Amino acid sequence: MSIALRYAARSDVGLVRAKNDDSGYAGPHLLVVADGMGGHAGGDVASSVAVAHLAPLDDEAHGPDDALAELTRALTEAHEELLARAEAEPELAGLGTTVTALLRSGNKLAMAHIGDSRAYLLRDGVLSQVTTDHSFVQHLVTTGKITQEEADHHPQRSVLLRVLGDFDMDISPDMSVREARPGDRWLLCSDGLSGVVSADTLAATLAEVRDVDACADQLVQLSLRGGAPDNVTVVVSDVVEVDQLPDGAAPSTTSHVVGAAAKDRRRPTLGGQGAAARAAQHSAAARAAADDGAAPPRRPVREDEEEPEPSRLRRRLAWTAVALVVAGLVALGAWLGYGWTQDQYYVGVADGNVAIYRGIPQEVGGLVLSRVVERSDVRVDDLPGFVRDRLEQTIPADDLPAARERVASLEQG
Repeated sequence: MSIALRYAARSDVGLVRAKNDDSGYAGPHLLVVADGMGGHAGGDVASSVAVAHLAPLDDEAHGPDDALAELTRALTEAHEELLARAEAEPELAGLGTTVTALLRSGNKLAMAHIGDSRAYLLRDGVLSQVTTDHSFVQHLVTTGKITQEEADHHPQRSVLLRVLGDFDMDISPDMSVREARPGDRWLLCSDGLSGVVSADTLAATLAEVRDVDACADQLVQLSLRGGAPDNVTVVVSDVVEVDQLPDGAAPSTTSHVVGAAAKDRRRPTLGGQGAAARAAQHSAAARAAADDGAAPPRRPVREDEEEPEPSRLRRRLAWTAVALVVAGLVALGAWLGYGWTQDQYYVGVADGNVAIYRGIPQEVGGLVLSRVVERSDVRVDDLPGFVRDRLEQTIPADDLPAARERVASLEQG
């Protein structure tokens, strides 16, 4: 029996985010979803780097054991590049990405998973979540501290325990091999879908909309109708038996790159360009970006052409006025910036106990920008190792009540 994959990939920035940090890839042998993080500069780069390292695997045939080894190697190299990029480019510090990937080998699928992007399998009409989220809230569910219903609205549901990137944490992905059975339908998605659309609605859509392209479009639309507070990326793939396909219905062999990886970042990767990056250079999006970045033509200046010069006194007065305005703006900016820091809260460690801080965990010119406002009775040494690691990195909170909820959840855990 010879099997193949039919597939479709879609990605949308959503209704709230300013840019798309997700990346997706779908090809004859490889399916990938990566959800990047890292603020203004890093998320799109992180997910693109992950896809760029994984995409070349789509060009080769692997045995099941080799497929796992190749996935591990590609993710290790992507992680090393992200660390190197963060060190070389300070604005990328803290970048990272989730990765959920399936690599086909004959009638087997090798899977690598890290983070909270998900893989679902629809088999015989029943939808099951194949991956387990690497999140603090999922740990609480697994250990019986809270219910799944409580997890869906937990204030720390976005805190991840494992990602690929510039973080001092375990980056070991979950690795497994599964059977690729004709009739199976796989869904890989970022939490922009799974965090908005219920499992029942996902199951109904995957079962009812048989065309993979139409199904992927419908899933994105469901997220948008639900408010789409995050980027949403989906890959839908059917396992088909080649010998049973009607004439003219051969599976596609064209790879699809979507989201951040589909755009030319115009930043050379340290490990060389993968298939996804090479493909992106020829995309319409990349060409449009290049056109938009073109500088307008400048009027040539003749050597004998002189600019009219004001008197020396007026020029001196003008520069003095400019200097005073600049100094005033700098002072105003510093005052406003400090005021903003004092509206921030985070949970960290103070004298061995869990504590709530007001401000941000930084120091500027000897000025400490945070202070302890509440100290709990929870000893850090009594908490699990992964929680201690998160506290050392600090856990941000929107306000004081949210910070108290985080401390309360640590006390319950």
